[in-house]
Amino acid sequence: MSEVMPNTPREFWSPPVAQPEQTPNQLAGACADCASEFMVGARFCHVCGAARKVEVSVERDWARLWAFLRLLEFHAIKAWFGLPTASLVAFLMGIGCVLAALAVGIIYSVQTLADFQAIQLWRIEWLLAALAAFVAGILLKRAEPEEK
Repeated sequence: MSEVMPNTPREFWSPPVAQPEQTPNQLAGACADCASEFMVGARFCHVCGAARKVEVSVERDWARLWAFLRLLEFHAIKAWFGLPTASLVAFLMGIGCVLAALAVGIIYSVQTLADFQAIQLWRIEWLLAALAAFVAGILLKRAEPEEK
């Protein structure tokens, strides 16, 4: 270690290697207190013990949110499923009917046999509507032209 910095007085908490001529802001992970570089994955400085400050990039968060919202656009969903518009609308209606059938059992409570029968009848109706929507989606799907 003496060949790195010969005859230089050091205090016991200073790093043994000469620091390059960079400010702490230019280093990727530099401590704000002692300007030494953080170890990979460290939450605290190994030299002075100061906590690592987490940099929050608002622009990166907005870009990630915008990318997620672009996935929810109708034409992106349509391309992801590979369905024509009418078939996709029927599929989404079928999914909504299945969710409504599940919600009937959660929302309403059974107190008598008549309540139980009414809830089961509602579930059957919602599931029949979902089945009709799925069948409509299958029938509305255009056949791909055969390649010759």
